[in-house]
Amino acid sequence: MATPHTPSPADPTGTASPEEARRFHLNEDWAATVVGLVLLGLVLTGVLGADVVP
Repeated sequence: MATPHTPSPADPTGTASPEEARRFHLNEDWAATVVGLVLLGLVLTGVLGADVVP
């Protein structure tokens, strides 16, 4: 009995299911942008002092 082939990132020959295609991926650039905006918002609202963020 053969097992179904599950593609890995190194082997993209398989087709992704619709659920996998809709999955949200946050790469490191967007993660850094979100963190930076959160820090900016915290400084502007006075939660963090300006000397905390370099």
